[in-house]
Amino acid sequence: MEYSTFGRHVAVDTWGVDFALLNSAEWLQAQMVEAAEACGATVMSVQSKQFEPQGATVLVLLSESHLSIHTYPEKGFAALDCYTCGETVDPQLAIDYMVSVLKPETVHAKKLVRGMGELIVETPVMKQAQLVR
Repeated sequence: MEYSTFGRHVAVDTWGVDFALLNSAEWLQAQMVEAAEACGATVMSVQSKQFEPQGATVLVLLSESHLSIHTYPEKGFAALDCYTCGETVDPQLAIDYMVSVLKPETVHAKKLVRGMGELIVETPVMKQAQLVR
Protein backbone atom coordinates (compact mmCIF):
# COMPACT_ATOMS: atom_id res chain seq x y z
CA MET A 1 0.00 0.00 0.00
CA GLU A 2 1.30 3.43 -0.88
CA TYR A 3 0.51 6.40 1.35
CA SER A 4 0.15 10.04 0.39
CA THR A 5 2.57 12.55 1.91
CA PHE A 6 -0.19 15.20 1.94
CA GLY A 7 -0.77 16.82 5.31
CA ARG A 8 -2.30 19.86 6.94
CA HIS A 9 -0.82 21.69 9.91
CA VAL A 10 -2.94 24.30 11.71
CA ALA A 11 -1.20 26.56 14.23
CA VAL A 12 -3.13 28.97 16.45
CA ASP A 13 -2.18 31.59 19.03
CA THR A 14 -5.02 32.42 21.41
CA TRP A 15 -5.08 35.43 23.73
CA GLY A 16 -7.48 36.45 26.48
CA VAL A 17 -8.18 32.95 27.81
CA ASP A 18 -9.27 32.41 31.42
CA PHE A 19 -6.33 31.71 33.76
CA ALA A 20 -7.99 28.67 35.39
CA LEU A 21 -8.58 26.94 32.04
CA LEU A 22 -4.98 27.42 30.96
CA ASN A 23 -3.59 26.33 34.31
CA SER A 24 -5.14 22.85 34.48
CA ALA A 25 -3.18 20.18 32.60
CA GLU A 26 -5.83 17.64 33.65
CA TRP A 27 -8.73 19.67 32.17
CA LEU A 28 -6.72 20.52 29.04
CA GLN A 29 -5.83 16.86 28.53
CA ALA A 30 -9.50 15.84 28.61
CA GLN A 31 -10.40 18.62 26.16
CA MET A 32 -7.56 17.73 23.80
CA VAL A 33 -8.65 14.08 23.65
CA GLU A 34 -12.20 15.25 22.90
CA ALA A 35 -10.84 17.55 20.17
CA ALA A 36 -8.87 14.71 18.60
CA GLU A 37 -11.92 12.46 18.63
CA ALA A 38 -14.08 15.29 17.21
CA CYS A 39 -11.89 15.44 14.11
CA GLY A 40 -11.89 11.67 13.67
CA ALA A 41 -8.27 11.14 14.68
CA THR A 42 -6.94 8.03 16.39
CA VAL A 43 -5.39 8.80 19.80
CA MET A 44 -2.26 6.72 20.43
CA SER A 45 -1.09 8.30 23.70
CA VAL A 46 -1.31 11.47 25.78
CA GLN A 47 1.33 13.22 27.83
CA SER A 48 0.90 16.31 29.96
CA LYS A 49 2.96 18.46 32.27
CA GLN A 50 1.64 20.87 34.88
CA PHE A 51 4.25 23.58 35.49
CA GLU A 52 4.80 25.51 38.71
CA PRO A 53 3.89 28.19 39.50
CA GLN A 54 1.61 28.01 36.43
CA GLY A 55 1.29 26.74 32.89
CA ALA A 56 0.75 23.44 31.16
CA THR A 57 1.75 21.46 28.10
CA VAL A 58 -0.33 18.66 26.63
CA LEU A 59 0.72 16.49 23.70
CA VAL A 60 -1.72 14.07 22.07
CA LEU A 61 0.06 11.60 19.81
CA LEU A 62 -2.23 10.66 16.96
CA SER A 63 -1.91 7.82 14.51
CA GLU A 64 -2.23 10.63 11.94
CA SER A 65 0.41 12.86 13.72
CA HIS A 66 -0.19 15.15 16.74
CA LEU A 67 -2.21 17.77 18.62
CA SER A 68 -0.50 20.02 21.18
CA ILE A 69 -1.04 22.99 23.49
CA HIS A 70 1.40 25.10 25.49
CA THR A 71 -0.08 27.60 27.96
CA TYR A 72 0.97 30.79 29.72
CA PRO A 73 -1.98 31.43 32.08
CA GLU A 74 -0.43 34.59 33.53
CA LYS A 75 -0.61 36.11 30.03
CA GLY A 76 -3.94 34.52 29.01
CA PHE A 77 -2.05 32.88 26.13
CA ALA A 78 -2.10 29.42 24.59
CA ALA A 79 -0.26 28.12 21.53
CA LEU A 80 -2.03 25.21 19.83
CA ASP A 81 -1.23 23.16 16.80
CA CYS A 82 -2.56 20.10 15.05
CA TYR A 83 -0.84 18.28 12.20
CA THR A 84 -2.48 15.40 10.39
CA CYS A 85 -1.26 13.34 7.48
CA GLY A 86 -3.61 12.19 4.73
CA GLU A 87 -7.02 13.30 3.57
CA THR A 88 -9.32 11.63 6.10
CA VAL A 89 -8.71 13.69 9.28
CA ASP A 90 -9.13 17.48 9.22
CA PRO A 91 -6.95 19.16 11.87
CA GLN A 92 -9.07 22.33 11.62
CA LEU A 93 -11.91 20.51 13.39
CA ALA A 94 -9.71 19.77 16.41
CA ILE A 95 -8.52 23.39 16.53
CA ASP A 96 -12.09 24.69 16.20
CA TYR A 97 -13.10 22.44 19.11
CA MET A 98 -10.32 23.77 21.32
CA VAL A 99 -11.08 27.40 20.45
CA SER A 100 -14.72 26.71 21.32
CA VAL A 101 -13.85 25.47 24.81
CA LEU A 102 -11.09 28.01 25.52
CA LYS A 103 -13.21 31.00 24.42
CA PRO A 104 -10.27 33.36 23.70
CA GLU A 105 -10.76 37.07 23.08
CA THR A 106 -8.34 36.96 20.12
CA VAL A 107 -7.22 34.20 17.75
CA HIS A 108 -4.39 34.26 15.19
CA ALA A 109 -4.25 31.21 12.92
CA LYS A 110 -2.31 29.83 9.95
CA LYS A 111 -2.57 26.58 8.06
CA LEU A 112 0.31 24.92 6.26
CA VAL A 113 -0.39 22.49 3.45
CA ARG A 114 2.54 20.08 3.60
CA GLY A 115 3.95 17.10 1.79
CA MET A 116 3.21 18.32 -1.73
CA GLY A 117 6.47 20.16 -2.46
CA GLU A 118 6.66 23.84 -1.54
CA LEU A 119 4.79 24.59 1.71
CA ILE A 120 1.54 26.47 1.14
CA VAL A 121 0.53 28.94 3.87
CA GLU A 122 -3.17 29.80 4.23
CA THR A 123 -5.32 31.67 6.72
CA PRO A 124 -7.98 29.19 7.83
CA VAL A 125 -11.62 30.04 8.44
CA MET A 126 -12.19 29.63 12.17
CA LYS A 127 -15.57 28.17 13.15
CA GLN A 128 -17.17 27.50 16.49
CA ALA A 129 -17.38 23.75 16.95
CA GLN A 130 -20.64 22.21 18.10
CA LEU A 131 -19.85 20.84 21.53
CA VAL A 132 -21.64 17.57 22.19
CA ARG A 133 -21.50 16.37 25.78
